[in-house]
Amino acid sequence: MAVLIIAEAGVNHNGDEKLAFQLVDVAKKSGADIVKFQTFKAKRLVTADAKQCDYQITNTKKEESQLAMLSRLELSFEFHFKLVDYCNNLGIEFLSTAFDSESLKFLVNDLKLKKLKIPSGDLTNAPLVLEHAQTGCDLIVSTGMATLAEIETALGVIAFGYVAKKTEKPSIQAFEKAYYSELGQKMLKEKVTILHCTTEYPAPLQDINLKAMDTIANAFKLPVGYSDHSAGIHIPVAAVAREATIIEKHFTLDCNMEGPDHKASLEPEQLKAMIDGIRNIELALGDGLKGPRPSEVKNKSVARKSLVAEQVINKGAVFSKDNMTTKRPGSGQNPINYWELLGKEAINDYQIGDLINE
Repeated sequence: MAVLIIAEAGVNHNGDEKLAFQLVDVAKKSGADIVKFQTFKAKRLVTADAKQCDYQITNTKKEESQLAMLSRLELSFEFHFKLVDYCNNLGIEFLSTAFDSESLKFLVNDLKLKKLKIPSGDLTNAPLVLEHAQTGCDLIVSTGMATLAEIETALGVIAFGYVAKKTEKPSIQAFEKAYYSELGQKMLKEKVTILHCTTEYPAPLQDINLKAMDTIANAFKLPVGYSDHSAGIHIPVAAVAREATIIEKHFTLDCNMEGPDHKASLEPEQLKAMIDGIRNIELALGDGLKGPRPSEVKNKSVARKSLVAEQVINKGAVFSKDNMTTKRPGSGQNPINYWELLGKEAINDYQIGDLINE
């Protein structure tokens, strides 16, 4: 199954509808499977005095409240319909992350999305996580900043959302029961992919920790992908080599544009290079079966060796270490038979360099 590549436009449209359309164009031309945006009502997402993250201040070169910043980056619900139509016409899947309950209901009830993304910042937001699961949609769960215990708790909430009756009251005990139930595990395996992630923009190499993908996969026995915030394209390509099933990467039209995420995003030519690299790695990974590949079969007789007469060997003479050796080509008798011939009489005549055929 091919790696699912999500080109994360996020808020890199800067609140400009024209830029949003251009980002969809870039994602499609680059070969991405999905282009993802972010859907939120700023006033439902943050308090009036919530401060920016350090990276947001650095990248925007402006210190202000999160509310002020996010209000400029909010896309209207009405515009979402235009975006979805545009994506459908281009043949690329539209996806968006909902950061509040109202936005989630809009994505599911109005836009009819069948796949949802839970962002790292909401992994511990159990009420919103539960609402995501209760939609019945497939879920992509990002785990930046999280411990294994926090991931397990979130999966318990999700399992409950999938399998619990409407009359069943949510509780920590109910979440655990759902998580450990046979049906809960079945639903998680069918509908959930976990993304390893490092929540810093850009993420330092020493904090990427790609081996955590293996830890997550072993702990939960679920498909694992990677949401990348590092600089450049080599880390997501490496994640594919570690069997990531989904790659998510921020992109922009220009890294020098004003906004919180542009600096940690790929420009169009970089996005295409990353996707091309991932597809090449997929080809190179192969099927895991060890055997001669079609392109190398023709080289077997050239590169391998055969049993060869080192001296003149007359019919009836005894094969010995002195009169036998191995040389190219490999179209004669396999050298594995060397010991079988030692001490036996030749049934044919051989000149020096002849392939031994007994």
